[in-house]
Amino acid sequence: MNGFYNEHSKVLVSVDCIVFGFDEDKLKILIGKRKMDPGRDEWSLYGGFVGAEESLDDAANRVLLKLTGLKKIYMKQVGAYGKIDRDPGERVISIAYCALINVKDYDDSLREQHDLEWTSIKNLPKLYSDHNIMVNNAIKMLRRRINTEPLSFNLLPELFTLTQLQHVYEAVLDTEIDKRNFRKKIKDIDFIEKTELIDKITSKRGAALYRFNKRVYEDDPTFKL
Repeated sequence: MNGFYNEHSKVLVSVDCIVFGFDEDKLKILIGKRKMDPGRDEWSLYGGFVGAEESLDDAANRVLLKLTGLKKIYMKQVGAYGKIDRDPGERVISIAYCALINVKDYDDSLREQHDLEWTSIKNLPKLYSDHNIMVNNAIKMLRRRINTEPLSFNLLPELFTLTQLQHVYEAVLDTEIDKRNFRKKIKDIDFIEKTELIDKITSKRGAALYRFNKRVYEDDPTFKL
């Protein structure tokens, strides 16, 4: 360690991960009770401090892997939070990350291990420090991007019905969508492929199953719903 910048005060840097999932037609996030001071037993996002040999993305990926057991999941930086008094313990600057996962891919034993709960964004309790602000900013980011990026498929299983896809959009945007207009727009999107498979579990009549074709999307990534 060299002696540069010794005249300056040092601050801690952390990452906080906002993990969204879609379940029971609701947009949910993973939260848990803090197990450390300050803020012990307060509801909180899951995070950690950035190591000396880590980039911000590396730290977020490490936290997300520990939390979900999943690799190569959708992850975007939401923003930096650095109010002087945001953490009563030390001067901490936190970088918030948003992640989208399919709840069915998530090993629920990890949720139990970390004592976390899936909570609907509509029933979100008061969270530690500025974590509610982080969540609100993440939701705003999703709403800006969902009509121009194929975000919704990260929240769905590999095979899904058009009803499930519509419900994801409605949950994220917090508004009802006209079924006829939605399906008309979907038919014009090449990378949403209809399969020959039928869903007989969530649909009594039996609904066609679709898939997201990533290769087709990457060949022509222009997308607007």
